[in-house]
Amino acid sequence: MTRHTTRWSIVSFVGILLCVNTGCTRSIELKPASTHSQSTDSRLLASDERVPLVMDSFHLSRNGAPQNPSTETERRILNRVQETRLFSTLIPLGAQSDSLGEKIVSARITIDETIEPHSWLSAFKGIILGGSMFLLSPFVDFEYDYAAKVGLELERWDGQVKRYEGVSSGTVQYKLFGATPVMIDELKGHVTEACLTELTTQLVRDTTLYMASSAPTSASGVRTVTVRAKRPSTTFPTRSTSATTTPSLP
Repeated sequence: MTRHTTRWSIVSFVGILLCVNTGCTRSIELKPASTHSQSTDSRLLASDERVPLVMDSFHLSRNGAPQNPSTETERRILNRVQETRLFSTLIPLGAQSDSLGEKIVSARITIDETIEPHSWLSAFKGIILGGSMFLLSPFVDFEYDYAAKVGLELERWDGQVKRYEGVSSGTVQYKLFGATPVMIDELKGHVTEACLTELTTQLVRDTTLYMASSAPTSASGVRTVTVRAKRPSTTFPTRSTSATTTPSLP
């Protein structure tokens, strides 16, 4: 009797371990990359052809609500741009940008995040799992969707503006005991990396636009305006004087 009880205890313990182990699994699925983001050969630019890139603004929104962008995200974007070896130096937001010369490129970054944790569906599945005493946890999947759109707007020293955009999305499927903050960070990391890869690929295609020899600088920052005198819309009559002669008396 004792041996039979021990055997069933071991089987139950192994079954519980398998359920817990299976219930902690997760997988990440990314949307296929766009056909426009195919890799292109980067060009090796001479040092005198590269110009500085200065961060002008950085805006982040999540589900349509404005957020405070983190310096870590900005640094990650700048590092990916730096890997293209297109610019001589990259100045982060708020840093001193004096003595850079006349030819600089201003950068404006926008990130739109869309998060869908499927709260109602997760709550319904949680009720089912609670009613089954977690016996169905290895067989019930939860989902967390994340999408991002990273926009990079570059303004050249002569005023020409070019906009680039990288879009990606992904879904993480996890079991009940696999829901951790690390899981969400992994999904965001993969999606952001896909966006930056698409964005920098588009940027490399326009290498010649940002070469120092691509456009001359203006001779002066002051514009000259030709002012012409306005002609009067109405004409006024002019008096004419005529000489009068007095008749002579006889």
